[in-house]
Amino acid sequence: MTAKTNDQGGGDTSISAIHPDIIRSHILNRLDGQTLASTTCASKQLHSLCTEDNLWRDICNSTWASTADRRVSDAISNFPSGHRSFYSQSFPTLHHLRLPKKSHQQRLPPETSELISAVDIYYDEKLVYSKVLVTETLSGWFLCSPFRLDLLDPKETVPAPLKFDGKEGSCRALLEQQLRVTWILIDPKKKRAVNVASMTPVETRLHWLTEDIQLRFATVLPAGRCGEDLVQCGVVVTCGGKEGGELQVREVTLQVEDMEGKILNGNDSLGILHEAMEGERKKSNRDIERESYEKFLKTKVQYRERKQRRERSLDMICIATGVTIFLALSILIFLR
Repeated sequence: MTAKTNDQGGGDTSISAIHPDIIRSHILNRLDGQTLASTTCASKQLHSLCTEDNLWRDICNSTWASTADRRVSDAISNFPSGHRSFYSQSFPTLHHLRLPKKSHQQRLPPETSELISAVDIYYDEKLVYSKVLVTETLSGWFLCSPFRLDLLDPKETVPAPLKFDGKEGSCRALLEQQLRVTWILIDPKKKRAVNVASMTPVETRLHWLTEDIQLRFATVLPAGRCGEDLVQCGVVVTCGGKEGGELQVREVTLQVEDMEGKILNGNDSLGILHEAMEGERKKSNRDIERESYEKFLKTKVQYRERKQRRERSLDMICIATGVTIFLALSILIFLR
């Protein structure tokens, strides 16, 4: 495809006649990531210009403020196509992604030595907080302990541009509509990345004890040797404050939970996250994310019910076996 423009004389001018610097500075730098990716297919010249790393670096930095951090930018620089590869892996939301064929085999121990978390919190599309975490993943403590990443330090809080008006107030609905979180996990060794937070909260509720507002940004991922089970990778944001005062973000955590409600350990979580990094991405939206999460909750209930039925069946078998043995012994004693 060749783009053309009309000059003052009424003729047609191919876009190839426009100086590349003008295309870069007046056209391409105004495009968002999705449009820039589509533009690469327009012509060979545009493909060459649209794949320049500085364009994609600016897009990544404007989309996720945390990517400007040196630790993140150094990791991205080793990706096959730099920031363009990072954007293509991180921008799509995970939704029932298709696992790579190797995941159907027995899961091997993870090889990565660290995970980088690039996290950004936005309210009304304005940046509220940005932070980068580096997590060591080879220690026995990490691999065997429940997987949990905490964004904020103990006693650290983040002010939000909103007044807290109590559990019956409007701030809960406003948070659900306006708060947005991105949590991108980066494996520097494998040169892969994935955004594990949903586009919008899939669940909002009050904490049973503190009455803080908890918003869950979760994606549902397949697990198990053939992907027949499901897990949720959940980013939970806890907000609270004194009524009439400033609302504060008190806690932001990332955990992986299976259908039994159990938090997976570091080793199992890394295996699932690596499969997510390698898997196929699909476009998603708020309705699809909520539907996927509700399906996970429904499957979780069905799994628990099946487990309870199996346990009841085993109990009945044990009781029947015990009664049979008792009767047999009683008969033997009586015959003697």
